[in-house]
Amino acid sequence: MRTVKVFLFEWKHFIRSPFKIVALVLFTVGSIYGLHIGADLYYEQSGEIEKVKELVSEERGESSAMYDSGNLVPEKRKWKNLGEPFWAIEYASIYHYKYPSPAMVYSIGQSEQYGYLKEITVWASPYDSDLVEEIANPERLQTGSLDFSFSLLYLAPLLLLVLLYNLKSLECEQGFMPLIEIQSTSKNSWLFGRMMFYVALLLLSLVLLMVYGASLTHVFSKAGQSFWQMLIFSLAYLAFWSVLFFLILNGSQSIMGATLKMIGLYLVFAFVVPATIYQVLSIKHPTNLMTDFADAKLDKRWKLWDQSTDIRFNKLAELFPQIENSPLASDSSRIDVLMRQSTSALENQLQIESIRPIEEENLRRNSFIERTYFFNPITFFQNKFN
Repeated sequence: MRTVKVFLFEWKHFIRSPFKIVALVLFTVGSIYGLHIGADLYYEQSGEIEKVKELVSEERGESSAMYDSGNLVPEKRKWKNLGEPFWAIEYASIYHYKYPSPAMVYSIGQSEQYGYLKEITVWASPYDSDLVEEIANPERLQTGSLDFSFSLLYLAPLLLLVLLYNLKSLECEQGFMPLIEIQSTSKNSWLFGRMMFYVALLLLSLVLLMVYGASLTHVFSKAGQSFWQMLIFSLAYLAFWSVLFFLILNGSQSIMGATLKMIGLYLVFAFVVPATIYQVLSIKHPTNLMTDFADAKLDKRWKLWDQSTDIRFNKLAELFPQIENSPLASDSSRIDVLMRQSTSALENQLQIESIRPIEEENLRRNSFIERTYFFNPITFFQNKFN
């Protein structure tokens, strides 16, 4: 009953404060905008994948018609024969898809920067230009996109600050605290009760926004677990800031002092700590320029082609010993053509060897960031949301 009275009392304070109402409205509008950005990207990527699937289906239909007719040599490309494995694979139009999750409505993450479909060819690699050309800007990756998780990470603490900034400190400045201490069983419980009204108000707003976002991409029917994971981490994130702000309000005697302390704390955790950590990361683990990979794609690749057919055949036999027993291996009239068509396997091996240290370096960078989570909570929650 006492809690209800506190909430009703604080509700009157809230509706009489245009500044707090406007802040809540702006946060809601920004969050809805972020939800729609995530939903639009989800449907855009899903639609693009369906278009590519239709195109692949048409291309495979044309290839199948050639097999059915027995004419395996295209009219305009007489040098290609679909009866040979090399050309059959090229005409197969194989794609790998990274299907977007409906939960993208909450957090775009890095889906704007990374490709979500990839044509697989004999020369394909995870570091081709169609996959990495958009992730060359590390600042964009670090800042993120204006989605719902951005509003939650950076705007929700500011909204909570606006809602709480004058709790207790206003009474201290007006000289009401001695009277409140006499009438209340505990100063801490009185402050905690008032504060919980605004925390509950913000929490209710977040839940309603998440439910609205779920309706945009059918999250409940397709990715219900993601909704609850997002809700749990949102609760934990809100609790983190609530505890910090409560400690500041409990020890402050003026509105200006409490506000400056909360703003300072927000700047430290939201910007100073992550920026410092990423600066240390860039010094300790500099960005890999992928020179070995570029060398494998260019210089080493052409040196491989300069080698004789016998040398390339022996290297290929080390990777695939079964080809030594192939009837084609002893056909001297075709071995040169077959090796030209099979050398891509050796090229891929060069790429694999050059990619391995890049992946190992990425793992070391990620491990370094994970070790900073206990004093870098913003990055922790950002990664969880992503």
